[in-house]
Amino acid sequence: MDKFKIFLFPFVSAVFGVLILMLAVFVLNSVSIFQREGLAIYTTNVWIASENPEEEYYGILAATYGTLYTSLIALIIVLPIAIGFSVFIVDFVPEKFKEAFIIPTDIMAGMPTILFGIWGVFYLVPAISGFADFMYKNFSFIPLFSYYNPTGFSYLAAGMLLSIMVLPFASSLIREAYRAVPEVYREAALSLGLTRFEVARILLGYIKPSILASTLLAFGRAVGETVAVSLVIGNAFNINPSLFAPGYTISSLLANQFGNAFVYEYMPSALFSAGLALFAIGLVVNVAGLIVLRRWTHV
Repeated sequence: MDKFKIFLFPFVSAVFGVLILMLAVFVLNSVSIFQREGLAIYTTNVWIASENPEEEYYGILAATYGTLYTSLIALIIVLPIAIGFSVFIVDFVPEKFKEAFIIPTDIMAGMPTILFGIWGVFYLVPAISGFADFMYKNFSFIPLFSYYNPTGFSYLAAGMLLSIMVLPFASSLIREAYRAVPEVYREAALSLGLTRFEVARILLGYIKPSILASTLLAFGRAVGETVAVSLVIGNAFNINPSLFAPGYTISSLLANQFGNAFVYEYMPSALFSAGLALFAIGLVVNVAGLIVLRRWTHV
């Protein structure tokens, strides 16, 4: 047994080694911007690129805000749909027809994300444009609808597109966990005279850890998405509570700016620091999830 552990140790070390190496690359390449601006790189919203290094100044607050905002929008949209879809598949669809509903969602999970982005540009964004115009004219006193943006490229477009993209990942885990609940629990609940809705609510409470895990999976997927979001979010250094305002995410910022970053003195370092922030967001979310799961298992 000890020899087998020794044999497996290099593989385990390689996984952690790659992670540490990636983190080291981002930290080392962020040093110059930290020495010049300090934590202001994360607390200011400015992006001044200049061939004169003395005039350069960068801040990724807007991109960080956009990352969290669009991911939150995606989660709010996708979780009720994923839970409802899972309950429908398990409880209402006949066994011989289940795969006909499951296969399309599995196909969605494997599709290139650029296809979602192109669809979003030509169909989702125009639809949101009309909706945004209507909501602004009638409900602009509400902060969520207070930004006039006739183009449709916005936080809402990015959030809705992300919700479609993460739906297969969120629903698959919830569906399999819900399906794995022992049948005796359903039968016991039904024998008490509960309705199907009440039974589903009880069984969903039984799989709360799986729902939390699907939430984390969906959030991680949404935070890291790049090309599709870049096509529909508007790519503006903007911090606004309105759903219709254009914005940036860290991932779209990296995708749009990295190609010409090395023309400037400090922009590459600023982008590496943005990647470091994205790494930190993912780390915090996953650690928080592990803490919640551990508390749940000890209840």
